[in-house]
Amino acid sequence: MVPQFYLDDIIRRALMEDIHYLDTTTDYMIDGHATGTAQLIAKAEGVVCGVEVAKRVFQLLDDTCRFDILKPDGSRVAPGDVIARLSGNTRALLKGERTALNLLQHLSGIATATRRLVDLVAGTKAAITDTRKTLPGLRALQKYAVTVGGGQNHRFNLSDGAMLKDNHIDAAGGIPAAVTALRQKLGHMVK
Repeated sequence: MVPQFYLDDIIRRALMEDIHYLDTTTDYMIDGHATGTAQLIAKAEGVVCGVEVAKRVFQLLDDTCRFDILKPDGSRVAPGDVIARLSGNTRALLKGERTALNLLQHLSGIATATRRLVDLVAGTKAAITDTRKTLPGLRALQKYAVTVGGGQNHRFNLSDGAMLKDNHIDAAGGIPAAVTALRQKLGHMVK
């Protein structure tokens, strides 16, 4: 999983974008002291990913929120399966609902798609790996979802290693020129 400060930053930005300073409907309609309960229920078959992320959404809005995980990350679910049960301040539950579900659904979608591909190549020497083609700010969570689905992570960012791609080769004037340039700068690290 990703470090707590990283996760909290993602969630706070998402909540700020969604709530801004006021949830007009919830804040005017629901008493600030009201409490309620909710369940996260699977709508389709898949692999769950992001339950701890969803839990953290509600914890940041209500530090007394109770969140019981019934299907942890990596669990296979079918329609109707209860993933988690929660209880807490009703305003917090309503304000966090969309952010928690967006992140949970997105990460579960990645884990589910990855699992399907991993299952397709089972018994071969092939491995399913990810790329850096991720949504801004969500790379660590998306790469985590790939591992929950049984895939492997490749480079996290450009500083993790040199990798010649078509654009690099074109910019350098061909493969020999690109390799020579890298060898001059990186020496023994280039094979």
